[in-house]
Amino acid sequence: MSNHTNTVLVTGANGFLGSHIVRNLLQQGYTVRALVRPNANIKNLDGLAVDFVYGYIDKQEDVMNAVNGCAYVIHAASITSQFGISYQQYEQINVTATQYIAAACLQHQVKKMVFISTAGAFNPGKKANPGTELNGFTMFSSGSAYIITKYLAQQYILEQVERNNLPAVIINPAFILGPIDWQPSSGQVVLYGLRKKLLFYPPGGKSFVHVQDVCTAVLKSMQLTQNGGCYLLAGESLNYKEFFHLLNTTANTKKILLPVPGVALTAAGYIGSLLQTVLRKPMTFNRTMTFLMQLDNYYSGKKSERQLGITYTPTAQILQDTISWYRQNGII
Repeated sequence: MSNHTNTVLVTGANGFLGSHIVRNLLQQGYTVRALVRPNANIKNLDGLAVDFVYGYIDKQEDVMNAVNGCAYVIHAASITSQFGISYQQYEQINVTATQYIAAACLQHQVKKMVFISTAGAFNPGKKANPGTELNGFTMFSSGSAYIITKYLAQQYILEQVERNNLPAVIINPAFILGPIDWQPSSGQVVLYGLRKKLLFYPPGGKSFVHVQDVCTAVLKSMQLTQNGGCYLLAGESLNYKEFFHLLNTTANTKKILLPVPGVALTAAGYIGSLLQTVLRKPMTFNRTMTFLMQLDNYYSGKKSERQLGITYTPTAQILQDTISWYRQNGII
């Protein structure tokens, strides 16, 4: 490893979470290197003192070059979309690229690799008994290539910690929301709630976490002496009716909330999947998407509260921060 002991490589740095991580690292005095694709949209990083390295995370030579000289690696890049992408693409970016990054971290003897996984790598639970880091994984039947490949990548990192002493820690965020979101992904649920007069909501729900709380967990994970731990990052758990009601209250808007029966969603999902097969083009409503919309997707952040010292932001404040930023920047 070189003498650049304060240099941190961030993959996915131009994404929503990645750009927040970059800002936090810079505020703490780290030198930040960003591995981004050529011609990538880097609006999220405008004005930041970042050392850009152009390449692809699924090309081993590019990854080796990017990690060389770094003391830390934050691996936040992944494909997150739930439709319109082949399983092979998910596998290439979410699994193979993670393997390359782990190999580069070992080769260049980094101090710590922080792998951003997903809460979905553990089975969720009900509100009264939310999922924890002790839960197993039975989501192969969900059909979600994103969840499945993130789980496989997480298992690979844990294996490398055990077999080769990879200095890695895994964090597992629940549903992330927050400001500075120029290309809304998870924020689409907020925009839907603000732009529509009639809000149709499914039976399920989620645990929510402020993007800044995730960044705090990343910074604290970098300093952990032990390796191989997984940390769920989850604040309040709300079903979709509660979420949209809170969104309306926070935004000071009045909307009509209408429940969508699970039977109707399931039927729509199967029809969408059938059309995908027949027409050979992606459908937003497919079996996987409608299954996930009905899921009680609740998790506990107690371990990260105890061991990382995270104090979770209330969902009302998360929504206030998100809505204010969208309004200030003309997105709504």
